[in-house]
Amino acid sequence: QVQLVESGGGLVQPGGSLRLSCTASGSIFSIYGMGWYRQAPGKQRDLVAAITSGGSTNYAKSVKGRFTISRDNAKNTVYLQMNSLKPEDTAVYYCNAERVVTTPKAQPGDYWGQGTQVTVSS
Repeated sequence: QVQLVESGGGLVQPGGSLRLSCTASGSIFSIYGMGWYRQAPGKQRDLVAAITSGGSTNYAKSVKGRFTISRDNAKNTVYLQMNSLKPEDTAVYYCNAERVVTTPKAQPGDYWGQGTQVTVSS
């Protein structure tokens, strides 16, 4: 079984910074993509940023230039550095691991973390 554990959320003032971390644990052979999604109350869950095992990144337009995603493949960990935070960034942030292979012959699967709250408010 694969588990994703997130950390780093909290309350921050507008213009501030936070760094989210997510580590995948369990029987893991490889992980293709890791990323962050967010969901505000009453809204759908949307992609924030994602990164492949090769380092290719993808960002939502609303966070480009403010957020940076990075990854440590050896530690199965993904990070999200969030700068210049705005009230509209307030949401529950979910970590995602895409196409996780647990053994060389296993079918890949996707996994989600439990979510971490980010609140941007003065």
